[in-house]
Formats: sequence, C-alpha cells, structure tokens
Amino acid sequence: MTHLLSGERARLDRAGWRLAILLVLTALTLLLTLHPALAHNVTEGDKGYIQEISGPNLIPFLYLGAKHMVTGYDHILFLAGVIFFLYRTRDIGIYVSLFALGHSTTMLLGVMFGWQVNAYFIDMIIGLSVAYKALDNLGAFQRWFGYQPDTKAATLIFGFFHGLGLATKILDYDIAPDGLLVNLLAFNVGVEIGQLLALSAILIAMSYWRRTTGFWRHAYTANVVMMSLGFMLAGYQLTGLLAS
Repeated sequence: MTHLLSGERARLDRAGWRLAILLVLTALTLLLTLHPALAHNVTEGDKGYIQEISGPNLIPFLYLGAKHMVTGYDHILFLAGVIFFLYRTRDIGIYVSLFALGHSTTMLLGVMFGWQVNAYFIDMIIGLSVAYKALDNLGAFQRWFGYQPDTKAATLIFGFFHGLGLATKILDYDIAPDGLLVNLLAFNVGVEIGQLLALSAILIAMSYWRRTTGFWRHAYTANVVMMSLGFMLAGYQLTGLLAS
C-alpha cells in the first residue's frame, strides 16, 4: 500500500509539473506571437462590424465582451496571480468582484466621457500589474520594505487600469452614439461572462496542480515566470510608447 501511495504521489507530481510547464509555454507563446498592443484590441473583422452597426445590439456586444476577456492574456495572467494562493470560494469571490468593479467602472465611464489615454502607457501599467501581483505572491514587498500593501485595494486599482485600457481601444472605433449605453452594458456583461469562463479554467487547472506534492516547490518558479512575463509585456509597451 505504501508503494502504491508513493507511486500515486509521484504520478501526480509529474502531472503537476507538466501542467505548470504547459501553462508557462502557453503564456510565452501568446506573448511572442501576438503583438502586445492586441492585449486590449478588437480584431479587424469585429472593428468593421462595430463601426457599421447602430442602435441597441445586445447579443453581438455580449459576444464581443466575452471574446475580449477570454482572449485577453494580460487579464488572464493577472487573474491567475490574484487567485494563485486563494483557496476559499469567499476570498476568490471578493477579489474577482473587486477586479470586475474596477474594470467595469473605467470601461463604461471612459467610453461615455471620452477619456483618451495613450494606449501604450495604459498597457505598460497593465503589464506591471501582472509583475506586481507575482512579486506580491512571492512576499517581495514584505522582505524588501517590511510592509505588505493592501491586496484588495491593489486589485481594485489595477482593475481600473485594465478597464481604462479597453475604453481607450473602444474609443478608437467610433461606436455609434445610438444605443451606446445599452451596447456598452451588454459588452460589460459579456466581459464578466468571459471572466467567469477564464476563471473557471484557471481554478480547475490550479485545483489539479495543488493536489500534487510538487505544488509548493514549483509555486515560486511559477510566480517568477509570471513576474518575468509582466515585465516583458510592460517593456514591449514602453518601447512602443517611446517610439510613438
């Protein structure tokens, strides 16, 4: 029986390590194959559709919002960092709600009031938000400064930046004013649906990984990789900002 249990733990450990490698390679592939400005962008086909229609269009904007979140790798990286060490459903709900509140607020207000901010600058901040969360998970601020920032406040504030990044992109497409508010609300509902889908996938993967004996050994490495990806994304955007 002891040998069987040891064999099962070893099998789960290898599976968890393979899952971690797969997640890292997927993130790297996204960052290396997609232009960094696409993190909050809308595809050319969707852009043309948005510019052609007017009036309330609930289902199309619901779909576009969900598609944006599911394909927004910066959002997914940040959410993965936020829930990395959260185990209780209540805690996950609080943090995800704070992020959704921040994201929704600046997305809606940004479009309605025409807040035009340099897209490269906003996306650089978003990249830094990923790096920040990874550093927070590593306990870096406590070791370096002897101070632990308020994680709930940070999640809300970075949610504001994520939403503002999307609002900046949407403003570039001159959505028809007829039905604008209704369409934006539908888009936002779609974003939240997409967030739930992405979050569910992350939680399933994390739950499987946490069952392995190697989770705590590899958690440090995973967050270092996440931090590196955040700084890489921020660096790409800073290059674009300086060149623009």
